[in-house]
Amino acid sequence: MINHLKGKLVEKNPTHIVVECGGVGYFVNISLHTFSKILDVENISIFTHLQVKEDSHTLFGFYEKSERDIFRLLISVSGIGASIARTMLSSMEPMQIRDAIATSNVASIQSVKGIGAKTAQRVILDLKDKVLKIYDIDEVSATLNNTNKDEALSALEVLGFMRKQSERIVDKIVSQDASLSVEDIIKLSLKNL
Repeated sequence: MINHLKGKLVEKNPTHIVVECGGVGYFVNISLHTFSKILDVENISIFTHLQVKEDSHTLFGFYEKSERDIFRLLISVSGIGASIARTMLSSMEPMQIRDAIATSNVASIQSVKGIGAKTAQRVILDLKDKVLKIYDIDEVSATLNNTNKDEALSALEVLGFMRKQSERIVDKIVSQDASLSVEDIIKLSLKNL
C-alpha cells in the first residue's frame, strides 16, 4: 500500500523516525541497522512496509530495499511477528541473516534475543529454499564458507577472544570475500580484534 516515503526527516530515534510528506508526519518503526544508515539530513527517502491489523496500522521503514525483503521473508514464517523480525534486523545485518539461513546456521539465528531453538529451526526450514532461489546462492559454496568461518571462530576462541566479538568481525570479513581460507580469515580477524 505504501511502498516508500520521501520527505523531511522531523525526528530520528533508534526505534523510530518521523517523516513529513506533504504536511503529514508518518511515524515509522525502524531497526538499529536502518538507524545506523540514516544520516542527519533534512530530506530522506525510505522504503516501507505497512502492517494492517484489526486494531492498528503500523509502518516499518528500511534504508535499503534488501533489508525490507529480508523483513518480509521473516514475517512470512509462523511465529515470527514484525517485532521479532525487527529485533533480528537490529541484532544482525540483513546479509548475515540471509547467510545464516542459507547455511542452516541455527546458532546465529538463535543468538537473537527472543528466538529459541525451535523458532530458529523453523526460520531455516521455511526460508532456506526461498533464500537460495531469490539470492541465487550455491548451497555447496555456502556450506564450505560456513565451515571455514566455524573453524576460524573456533581458533580465535582457543586464542582467548570472546566468541560474540570474533563472530561479528569474522562475519564482516567473510561477507567481503567468501573465498578466503581459514588461515586468511584468522589473520584478517586478528588485525581487527
